[in-house]
Amino acid sequence: MGIIKSTVKVGQKIPKEVIKEIREAAKKPIRYTEDCPPSTPEALKEFAMQRAELNRRKKKQSVTIRVAPDVLESYKTMGEGYTGVMADVLKYAIDNPKILNAAIR
Repeated sequence: MGIIKSTVKVGQKIPKEVIKEIREAAKKPIRYTEDCPPSTPEALKEFAMQRAELNRRKKKQSVTIRVAPDVLESYKTMGEGYTGVMADVLKYAIDNPKILNAAIR
């Protein structure tokens, strides 16, 4: 097994020869070595649990909040995805107690 490197720009399709190279590499059997032994069932179970936790954290919930019209209008001027920006700002405030304490006062 080797490393296949290819640079693709945003919006550009992956070249057919790169796709072919990846498919050919996927057909080859995995060769384990002393440095890279096969995973134990316990390790695979742990990886699965970590992935499930990561997926759980990624899921977003829909909520209804009241926001001043001028604040909402400012976010809407950012265009599509402004609700994600609002969520990021809220997360930043939660992660920075000084900001959160200033807002609570």
